[in-house]
Amino acid sequence: MPQVFVLAALGAGLYAGYRALMRVSEVWAAELKRSENDSRSRATMTEAEKDLGTLEYDPRSGVYKPSKPE
Repeated sequence: MPQVFVLAALGAGLYAGYRALMRVSEVWAAELKRSENDSRSRATMTEAEKDLGTLEYDPRSGVYKPSKPE
């Protein structure tokens, strides 16, 4: 009969260890996903647009270009 109590205690300990391991793995997975999202957002960032000032249309080339300072 004592063997049943030992097996029950061992089973309860294994179950508690399994639950603790699952909680830790969920935290690690969330941190990994957050770091992946951060690295993706950093990779897609572009430089700030330059302020070209006032633009004028150049009929010869057909595009807008910055106006020449006077």
